[in-house]
Amino acid sequence: MTWSRALKDAARSGLTIERTKLTPLIAVRGTAGVALVIGLCLWRGNPALAVSSAFGAFSSGIVTFQRSMRPRPVLALAVAGALAVSTFLGYLAAAHVAAFVLLLAGWTLLAGMAWAIGPVSGLAGTQTVAIMLVTVTLPTSVLGALEHAALIFFGGLVQATLIVVFPVRPWGTQRDALADALAAEADYARRLRHDPVAPFDPAPLMDARLAATVTPRQARRRPVQLHGPRGLAERVRPVLASLADPVVGAPLEGPERDRARDLLAAAATVLDAVAHAVRHARPVRLPPEAMATLEVPATGPMLNGPARRAAYRLISLLADAVELTDEPVRATRPTTEAERGQGGGEQGSHLLRPSVPRLVPVALRSLHREARWSSHIFRHALRVAAVAAVGYLLGTALPFGHGYWAPLASVMVMRPDFAQTYSRGVARFCGTLVGVAVAGTVMALVHPGAYVSAALAVVCVWLMYLLMRTGFSVTSACVAAYVVFLLGIAGAGWEQTVQERVVLTLVGGLLAMLSYALFPAWETPRLRDRLADWLDANGRYALAVWEACARPAARRPRQVREALLDARAARVAWEKSEDRAEKEPVRHRGLSPGAAKAAGAALATMGRVTMILEAHLPAKDAEPSAGAAAFAAELRPSLERATKAVRERGPLNWSALRTVWEWWDAETGSEGVAPRTAGLLLDALDELAEALSGDPEAREEGAPGTIPRPQ
Repeated sequence: MTWSRALKDAARSGLTIERTKLTPLIAVRGTAGVALVIGLCLWRGNPALAVSSAFGAFSSGIVTFQRSMRPRPVLALAVAGALAVSTFLGYLAAAHVAAFVLLLAGWTLLAGMAWAIGPVSGLAGTQTVAIMLVTVTLPTSVLGALEHAALIFFGGLVQATLIVVFPVRPWGTQRDALADALAAEADYARRLRHDPVAPFDPAPLMDARLAATVTPRQARRRPVQLHGPRGLAERVRPVLASLADPVVGAPLEGPERDRARDLLAAAATVLDAVAHAVRHARPVRLPPEAMATLEVPATGPMLNGPARRAAYRLISLLADAVELTDEPVRATRPTTEAERGQGGGEQGSHLLRPSVPRLVPVALRSLHREARWSSHIFRHALRVAAVAAVGYLLGTALPFGHGYWAPLASVMVMRPDFAQTYSRGVARFCGTLVGVAVAGTVMALVHPGAYVSAALAVVCVWLMYLLMRTGFSVTSACVAAYVVFLLGIAGAGWEQTVQERVVLTLVGGLLAMLSYALFPAWETPRLRDRLADWLDANGRYALAVWEACARPAARRPRQVREALLDARAARVAWEKSEDRAEKEPVRHRGLSPGAAKAAGAALATMGRVTMILEAHLPAKDAEPSAGAAAFAAELRPSLERATKAVRERGPLNWSALRTVWEWWDAETGSEGVAPRTAGLLLDALDELAEALSGDPEAREEGAPGTIPRPQ
C-alpha cells in the first residue's frame, strides 16, 4: 500500500462514526461520580482542586468502560491509585524543567510498555501520563500535591463505590461474551448447511473463556447460567464440523445430507435460544419444530457411521445446553461432582483469575518478554517517550502557554501500530476542532460562572461516556469541550484556551505521525514469523490429537486442550498481524498479501481437520493404531522442518509424510475416520506449500518451487 492510500484509509477510519448500542444508565452512573467530586470541591471553595479531582474521576470512569473481565470497582481503584502516584511524582519534579522532562520520559516509557500486559493496562498507562501533564500546571506546594493526589484517588473511590451501590446489569460483560460465543456457533451451523467446510473464527470462544476466568470472590457469586454452557459450546463446535464434512460426515448429496442440514438448522435454532437466555438472564424458549427435528425419526436413523455418531452426540450436547441454561438465575457455587466437572476440560469448577497483588509477577514477566529491540511494544514505548519529551519542550517554547497540550495530544493518539496511530491522530484533531469551537462559542456568548461551567463540563462527560463506542472523533470532541469548560472553572479565558488547544493539538498530532514515519515498527516483515508460529502451534495440536488416536490408553485430555488453546492464540496473533500489515505503507518482504491469505486459509483448514478427528477419538479401552502411530511419528519431524522452512523462506516438502499415509491408506482401504482425516490434513499442508512457493494467481502448475498435488 502506498503512503497516500494508507493516509487516506487512516483518515477515513478515524472519522468513521459507528452505530452501536448505547448504555445510558452506565453513562449516568459514571457522570454522577464526576459531578459528585466536582461539586464537593467547589463547595469547599477551591476551583483548582475541582479541576484536578475531576480528572481523576473522569479517567477512572473511562477505564471502567473498557472491555475487561475484571470487576469494575477494582479497575477504578487501580487506575485511581496509578493516577495519584503519577500526579504526586509530577508535582515533585515540576519546578525544574530538566527533572520533569526526565521524569516524563521515564514514566511515559513505562506507560508504553504497559501495552504488553493488555489493552486496558495500556490505556490506563496513557491516562497516568495525561494526568501528570495536566494537573502539575496547577500551582501548589508539596502538601498541596499530596492533597491533589488524594483527591484524584478519591475520584476513583467514588466511581468504585457507585458501581457497587448502583450495579447496572451485573455480570453483563460475561453474559455478552458467552452469548456471543453461542451465537457464533449458531451462525456456524447455518453456514455449514450451505458450505460443509465453512471456516469458523475462534475469537468468540476465546473471549468466552476469558470471561469465564473469575477471581475467588467472583466464583462464589457467579450465576448458575454462566457455569456450564461454555464447556458445552467448546464440545459442540467439532461435532458440527464433523457432521457437515463430506468426507467424514454425511455424503455431499442424498437423504443423509438433507438430514444433516435439518439437524444443523435445528442446532442453530437451539444455540440462538440458549444465547438469548444467557444474554438476558431468562429461561430458554424453543420452537416445537426444532425439538421435533432433534428427535430420531419413527422410520429409524437416517445417518450411518461417523455421521450417525456425530448426530447422536450433537443431540445430547444440545439437550445438556438447554438443561444447564434453563436454571434459576441465582448466585451459587458448585457443590456436586457433576457441577465441578463442567469446565470445558479445565481442572476444578472455575478458571481462577489471580488477584491484583498476584498480577505483579505476571505483569513483570510480560514486560520482560517484550523488552527487546524487535518488539513493536518496546519500540512504541521508546517512540512515545521521545515524543512526549520533545512535545513538552516544544510546547513550552511556543508563545501560547499551556504547552502540555502538545505532548498530551501525542500520547493520547499513539498506539503500537501504524493504522491506529494515524487514524486516531486525524480523529483527535478534527474532534478537538469541533469540541473547542462549540465550547468556545458557548463560553463567549454565555460567560458562565464556575458552577455553570462545572455543569456544562458534566454534560460533556455524560455525552462522552454515552457515545464512547461510536468513534474516536466523537469522543475527542466531547473531551475537548469538557476541558474548555473545566478550565473555565479555574478562570481560564476561553479565547486563549481555544487557540492553544487547536494549535498545540495539531503540533502534537503531527509529532505522533512523524515519529511513526521516522521510527516505525512495521508488521509486514514479521508476517512469516507469525505464520511459522501458527504452523508450529497447529502442529502441536495435531500431534496431541494423533498421538491420542494412536495410543488411546495413554490419552491426556489436558494436553490436547492446552495445544488447542495455543493454536487459537497463534491464529488470533496471525490475523491481527495480517490486518495491520494490510494497512501499512510498506512493500511486502517475502510474503505477498495473496500468499498470506492463501496460507492462512490452509492453516485454518489444518486446524478444522484436526478438530474433526478430536471429535472422533477412540475410547481409552480401544486398541492402539499402528497406522496412526506411524503417521504421528513422521508428522513431528515434518512439521519441525516445515516451520524452519517458513521462517527461512525455504520450500516445504511433505513427501515423507505422504508416503506413510499412502501405506496406511492401503492397509485400511480408506475405512475409518483417522485415515480419511489424515488425507484431508495432507491436502491442507499441500495447500500451504502452494501458497508459500510463489504467487498462487500468477504461478502455473508445475512451475519451479511448486509441490505437485496428487490427483
